[in-house]
Amino acid sequence: MRLLHTMLRVGDMDKSIAFYTEVLGMTLLRRKDYPDGQFTLAFVGYGNEADNSVIELTYNWGVDSYELGTGYGHIALEVEDVYKACEDIRARGGRITREPGPMKHGSSILAFVEDPDGYKIELLSPHRGD
Repeated sequence: MRLLHTMLRVGDMDKSIAFYTEVLGMTLLRRKDYPDGQFTLAFVGYGNEADNSVIELTYNWGVDSYELGTGYGHIALEVEDVYKACEDIRARGGRITREPGPMKHGSSILAFVEDPDGYKIELLSPHRGD
């Protein structure tokens, strides 16, 4: 078994694709409309689906926002330099919601960014001690 993808419901497919590709540097792997079901799926990631886990963005036509609830946490991305990644993300219009620095009660360097729908993405250094 292997992890294939994580699905996120989005309110504006084009805005979400732009965020994940232009701000976070992922690649749009595929996108398809399903007129009979009135939804669109797009898959984004850092490599092909055969070898990597990816994110499935789901847009249900006519729905422009969702309640995120209290059960969802975040997606985590490993970045070489958390401080530099935050600078780059901010320069590309991304919203940093937790500035880079050590984890509370730990030593791992991390930060959080928020996508257009409010989903949190954690940025983690590859040199984690926690």
